[in-house]
Parts: sequence; C-alpha cells; structure tokens
Amino acid sequence: MHNLIEQLNHPVKETRIDSLKKLYQLYLKGDISKEPVDYEYVNNHIHTTYSFSPYSPTKALWMAFMSGLKTAGIMDHDSVGGNFEFIEAGKIINMATTVGMECRVDMSETKLSDKRINNPDQKGIAYVALHGIPHTQLDTISGFIKPYQEQRNIRNRAMVDNINKLMSEYGISIDFDKDVLPISLVDDGGTITERHILFALSKKIIEKVEKGEPIVKFLKEELHISISQKIEEFLLNEDNIHYAYDLLGVLKSHLVEKFYIPATTECPHVSEFIDICNKTGAISAYAYLGDVGDSVTGDKKTQKFEDDYIELLFEEIHRLGFRAVTYMPSRNTKAQLRKLKLLCDKYDLFQISGEDINSPRQKFICEALKDPEFKNLTDATWALIGHEIAATSDLDKAMFSKESDEIFMDLSERIQYYKNIGMKA
Repeated sequence: MHNLIEQLNHPVKETRIDSLKKLYQLYLKGDISKEPVDYEYVNNHIHTTYSFSPYSPTKALWMAFMSGLKTAGIMDHDSVGGNFEFIEAGKIINMATTVGMECRVDMSETKLSDKRINNPDQKGIAYVALHGIPHTQLDTISGFIKPYQEQRNIRNRAMVDNINKLMSEYGISIDFDKDVLPISLVDDGGTITERHILFALSKKIIEKVEKGEPIVKFLKEELHISISQKIEEFLLNEDNIHYAYDLLGVLKSHLVEKFYIPATTECPHVSEFIDICNKTGAISAYAYLGDVGDSVTGDKKTQKFEDDYIELLFEEIHRLGFRAVTYMPSRNTKAQLRKLKLLCDKYDLFQISGEDINSPRQKFICEALKDPEFKNLTDATWALIGHEIAATSDLDKAMFSKESDEIFMDLSERIQYYKNIGMKA
C-alpha cells in the first residue's frame, strides 16, 4: 500500500491514476480506512505540483479523500494544467470536485492601485481566483494564462540572479535551468512560483550548511532572520522529514523582500481577468487576506492588509464586476469575518471557502467550518459543483450571468438552484 501511495506522485500521469484505482479498490474492500470526521468538511483551494505543492493532482485528491473531506477543489497559481487529472481522479474515487485557478491581477487605474491589497510583496497587485471553471473552458483558460506564465519566467530568472548575488558570500547559488525547472511541471502546463525558487534555495542551503543548529545559526546570524520557537524546533530536528519545506517557509516570510522584482507584464489587468471569467462562465473571486497576525500557512509575517479600507475595497471590487469573495475561516478573527460576511451580503457577493494547501504540514480539514456561522460555505461548495455541471453540460449559462439574474430573484435562490444540482450529482 505504501508503494501505491508513493506512486500517486509518479512523474507519469497514467501511473498516478492506475495507483489511485488500486488504492480505491483497497478502500472499498475495507483494507484502508479514512480519518473519522465530525462534519461535512469542504476545501476549494488545494494547490498541486502544477504550481507548488508536495502533491500531484491525483495525490492531492487522495489526501483530501482520506482526510475526510466531502469535496475538494484544485486551485493552482497561473495554471489549469492539473485540472483534468483532478477531475478524472474525482470520478475514480467517487468524490465531488471543483476546479479553478489562482492568479495575480494589476489593479492600476482603480481606487486600489496605490494600496497593499492582499499581496505581501507588492502594492497594487491583488491575488484573485477563477472558481467553478466549466470543464469545456479549461483549454480557453490555459490559452489565456500561457503568455503570462512566459512573462513570469523572465522575472523568475532575474530573481534567481538576485538571490545568487545575495548568497554569493556564502558559496551558495542556484541555477534556474538545473535546479528550478526540474522541480516544476512547466513542460506540462504548470507554472513556476517564488516557492519553487526558494525550495531550490532551501535544498542548496541544506547541502552547504548542516541541518540542525548550524542552519538555525546561519539564518539568525548571517541572514538576520528572526525565527519563531516552533519553527526553530522544527529546524533543530535533523530527522524532520519536512525540513526543506519548513526552511522554505522561513525564507518565504523574510527573504523575498531582499530579492523580489515587482511583477508587471506577467499580471493581467483586473479588467482582462473579469472579462475572461465572464466569457468562460468561471466565477471571479477576490481572495480576502485580512491583516495578518500569526500566519496559518507559516509563510507570512505580521502585516497590515485590507482591513483599514475594507469598505472601499468592497465598493471597488463590486464596481469592477467581481462575483464572489473567497476566504480562509481559520486565518482570520471572528470580528474580521463577520464584517466580511456583512459586506458580501451588502454587495450580493457569493462566498467561497478556501484553505490554502501547499505544504505537507497543513491539514486538509478546516475545523473552523463546524461553526454554524460558516454553514454557508459548505452550501456554497455544493453550489460550485452544481454550477460546473450545469455550465459544462450547457444546462444553462454561468451562475452569475445576466441571463441567470433574469431567472432568479436574488443570490440565495441562485445558490440553492446550483446546490440542488451539485447534491444530486
């Protein structure tokens, strides 16, 4: 069984899928058991190896399934390359799925252009998501994002050069073609992110500096990075199987600002993003971050984001044509989320859950969803599934199109309509 699980990350997709079929048969025979859960958990924001993650689309879905998730959604950065595999894997294990893509957009010429929105590294650039992409439109989305992937790699190479300048005095360097490209799936429609670059750097640091006390000392005394007690304990443990990922998290939090080059041509303008969503029937969603205290994902430092101007934010995303807001219930305080939900209601914005999974330490289950205040997020996931089914099979137009608005009186009725389709599937 262990070998089959390892094969879920095999370089060849057919091997991954075949291993999943065998594992599911073992599950049906009772030889494998899921984690027991006490709620109908959902998660619509799981990253895979097509952006950055320890999991292929097949393994990500298997991990979601075994963790007790009722449904799961793929959400890679600048890529839909793994979406068809994710859909196929869902059919094999009889698990409902949703598919989407995360990207960054240029907010110039909007009222948010001079603000730090939800991006720790750059003002005027916002993280957004396409949710519920109709399966017949995945190739269209792939064609839309491909030029931006290519532009991103120009900047990626320049940032590798900056890293090598920073690390030269320590005898550490990385090669984009030899160290970064091979840990990506760029040749199969995947993308390369800052995490790929930092993962390659993490491995080089581990090669050059011994694990344990030497690396902790190197981070503190040479790179002048402050480390939390929890992370320091992880890095002091030389047998830590997640060592490279833990080191990556530290570097992501504190080193990026030293080598970062502002993203420009690799980010579509927000108007282009809204346009492609409307044309394909995908649901355009703003990704709420909120002021960060203790980072859930372990790769963000304490920092201010949207909360000081949240009323303006909602006015603007409504004006721009966004149809939804996605957020992580475990990331924010109740006060933040209550205000967020009120504003979503005020502007008739669909609410979608999304627990950002891209590290092996993260749980696929978000226990915060058990709170009755977030029951709407579970309902919304079934509505997403229904929307994809309806849009893919031409039962009707996209969930938030003008045609739908003529059929339904309000957002709640639209959600219920698609939820019914999703629950029957």
